[in-house]
Amino acid sequence: MKDQVILGVDEQGNFSGEYFSKEAGHSGNGKKHLAITVLLQNNNSEVLLQKRKHQVFDNIWDMTASTHPLHKEDGSDETNTEATVRALKDEYGIEKVEDLKEVGSIDYFTKYGKFCENEHDIILTAKYAGEINLNLETAYEFKWVNKQDFLEDIENNSEKFSPWAIEGAKLLKKSNFFV
Repeated sequence: MKDQVILGVDEQGNFSGEYFSKEAGHSGNGKKHLAITVLLQNNNSEVLLQKRKHQVFDNIWDMTASTHPLHKEDGSDETNTEATVRALKDEYGIEKVEDLKEVGSIDYFTKYGKFCENEHDIILTAKYAGEINLNLETAYEFKWVNKQDFLEDIENNSEKFSPWAIEGAKLLKKSNFFV
């Protein structure tokens, strides 16, 4: 966590010109920073969920993958697409998806003890119908769930889901993703 350098953003989600460690972004009240969350769907109108291994939000359900665009050693910053591709490869061994789209963004702040989430999170969707090779260092399990069942579950049992998945589902609902 200390080695990753993430991108600070202002209240509108624009890059603030500040870089800081992932740890600094998530300690105390944190510093507002950029994140991405992707939700994959297959040809059967199912979405891919994972039960995350996470320092704070451990053993709860999340969308397919979540990460932060990173500041790279060459001085450049990952794009949202590059961060998404990296997360899918790291977490599932997925190398290629179809129709990757940015749906919009959410802002949220959640504090748990000495840690927090203070993020401007870009929500993306894509299609995928291949094999899953879950990285057991990042998640306990995964499942494909009917889109409508996922929406109903996250609305009725929000305590089972990450805060960003809850807010992301609201955005996806407004965008007619579940229709």
